[in-house]
Amino acid sequence: MNNAEGWSERDSAVFLDLGRYAVPNREDQIRMIGSLIPPRATPWLALDLCCGEGLLCEEVLTRHAAANIVGMDASPTMLERAATRLAAYGERFRVRQFDLAARDWRDPETRAHAIVSSLAIHHLSDDGKRQLYHDLFAMLDASGVLIIADLVQPADERGINLAAAEWDHAVRERALALDGNLAGFEAFEREQWNMYRYPDIDPIPYDTPSRLYDQLRWLEEAGFAGVDVYWMRAGHALFGGSRPVR
Repeated sequence: MNNAEGWSERDSAVFLDLGRYAVPNREDQIRMIGSLIPPRATPWLALDLCCGEGLLCEEVLTRHAAANIVGMDASPTMLERAATRLAAYGERFRVRQFDLAARDWRDPETRAHAIVSSLAIHHLSDDGKRQLYHDLFAMLDASGVLIIADLVQPADERGINLAAAEWDHAVRERALALDGNLAGFEAFEREQWNMYRYPDIDPIPYDTPSRLYDQLRWLEEAGFAGVDVYWMRAGHALFGGSRPVR
């Protein structure tokens, strides 16, 4: 989850309740992120920025036997949930409290093979995202990858209307698939979580998604190669790139 300046423990509690409904194709997104990390036989480091309850960390640890991952989050609630969930992985999983927007954790001496993040970077401003991508590039080893799953800002009214409608549709779909009823969607609607439908009463007032096109340019500007969009639905996109081997 996001930095301590805005995200509250109530937000963490709400997301833990709604996340299973509110994230389109959640399991598919997690699986795809894991599959986009190049396998490596020797031990390697991954960072999960705003790890939440540890679902993505679990995918990386399960899929990649040589992975060691640090789950980073501002929320003590989330870190506690992640530590409990992944206790069986022992020293391969560690937690760290941090502020995504701060720069004190962005150590260029870090050599990560993968940095991943889901539903967090959109809380930064345009300038904040641009700086983050430069800093993360310096933290990757050669051939290391950055994979982001996040909300993005549609370019015009047509895209906003489509994202709003499709997000509602995706949540209804998940509620019916998971529970056989629309209670999950009704909770999503009560919280007015769909920021494309309720831009003036966004439950997370510091949601500041950027256009996907701009973010791809910022990644290339930072030095990333193979910058691409891997998947997109209902305003949620999966994208990233790699640090080239020199």
